[in-house]
Amino acid sequence: MARKYELKKRAKKQEETRQRIVEAIVDLHEEVGPANTTIKGVAERAGVQRLTVYRHFPDERSMFEACSAHFMEKHPAPDPSPWMEINDPVQRLRTGLTELYDYYARTERMNANVLRDAAKIPELFEIVEPIEKAMQQYALVLIEPWDMPEQDRHYLHAAAVHAILFTTWQSLIREQGMNQSDAVELMVRIITCLASCPAGDASCSGQT
Repeated sequence: MARKYELKKRAKKQEETRQRIVEAIVDLHEEVGPANTTIKGVAERAGVQRLTVYRHFPDERSMFEACSAHFMEKHPAPDPSPWMEINDPVQRLRTGLTELYDYYARTERMNANVLRDAAKIPELFEIVEPIEKAMQQYALVLIEPWDMPEQDRHYLHAAAVHAILFTTWQSLIREQGMNQSDAVELMVRIITCLASCPAGDASCSGQT
């Protein structure tokens, strides 16, 4: 019994150490970005030896995976399921974009750092790319209520994908100085206008 207790105690201690290391990685990724996060920095932040960090995370990929899982658990992306219950297409779009843009506001530093560094770190890019593609499925949910020909839906989907991107939010909020509600409204108006403007309509395209 004593042996079993000691093993349990040791396993719990190891898990606590691992958790401290993961939290240190997340904090540093958010503060300075993955590319500027070092093993030495993680060890100092977690209060452990560098060898301990390597023991739990032998390579960068394992660190990135643990960081991503921990961050997404603490900051889950919006659940699109409730949006599907909104039949009015404009209201669904406005609701979805509002929740997404609020999420980006809460997670801006991490998103900005990770997207910046993913272009330089292949292991990080391999983790980020599927997440971004999964989020782009939101666009299908947002435009689903609109009844329109497939050729028009193609344009609508492209516009919705653009609207939900973090980089679009960043451009509207940080580069152009818009507030959240105005940024949402701009995207809603653009997509709504596109939805009511069939392909080939001269009055929409400006052709005469």
